[in-house]
Amino acid sequence: MYEKTGNIIKLARESNTSAIAFICMDYVMARTVVYAAEKTNTPAIVMLYPEHVPVQHTTGFRGFATAVKELAGEVKVPIGLHCDHDYTYEAIMNTIDCGFESVMMDGSMNDLDTNIALTKKVVDKAHELGAIVEGEIGHVGLAADADQNREDLFTKPDAAEKFCRETGVDTLAVSIGNAHGEYKETPHLDIQRLEDIRNATDVPLVLHGGSGIPDDQLLVAFSKGINKFNLGTDFLRNYFKALTEFTAEYADVADPVRVINMPEYVQAKLQPYVEDRLKTLCRF
Repeated sequence: MYEKTGNIIKLARESNTSAIAFICMDYVMARTVVYAAEKTNTPAIVMLYPEHVPVQHTTGFRGFATAVKELAGEVKVPIGLHCDHDYTYEAIMNTIDCGFESVMMDGSMNDLDTNIALTKKVVDKAHELGAIVEGEIGHVGLAADADQNREDLFTKPDAAEKFCRETGVDTLAVSIGNAHGEYKETPHLDIQRLEDIRNATDVPLVLHGGSGIPDDQLLVAFSKGINKFNLGTDFLRNYFKALTEFTAEYADVADPVRVINMPEYVQAKLQPYVEDRLKTLCRF
């Protein structure tokens, strides 16, 4: 069933765990998440990265939102919908208009006061429209640049408190040793910093750059205030692997339309991975 992402995050917070938001660039990935959630009886969030629309052209905002809600209607477990990093008021208003009730305004590349001003404008209007907003303070950089080791990018508890108080954001993405993409070395989350941020704020916290962080660290972070966890790189890596396996297996098949078997084949390969992540990490 379709459920507002805010309600799923609230449930995760009450259960002292985290909901997983899986980056999905198309229908196959979204369907995989929805069916894996049903199989494990675990709430999950389907998440779109805005770049997939104008750059990779894998989907459209309105079509993606409609498809996810239709898929959610096929199952009994709660399925949420969220749009990840976006950077302007205009873009986010378009996303909300297309059916997303949970969005992210990422102003973290700006100074604190500018970030607050930009995010507050989005929050005020989004709340009028019935949507929730995730903000970011500190900056979750790129693992390829070893940004997870740059403490100058880490979230400062006092800045997080000011940001949440002045913007009214519903959730907050934090930088505590995590980074986007594939890590060059094993990351080490700053759990003490996480606890300090949780004590300074009163909103659910979000961890980006989930691929490659050891499970034991994740479970501790979930128990210390992380209530939404983004997972993208590993999911996309497994998607590519499934596609290459399909190509190899069907290369010599004479059927000229053999590609129509690809979505079901790929989902069957991907779903065990998603089920494992849900069963291992989520404690609803």
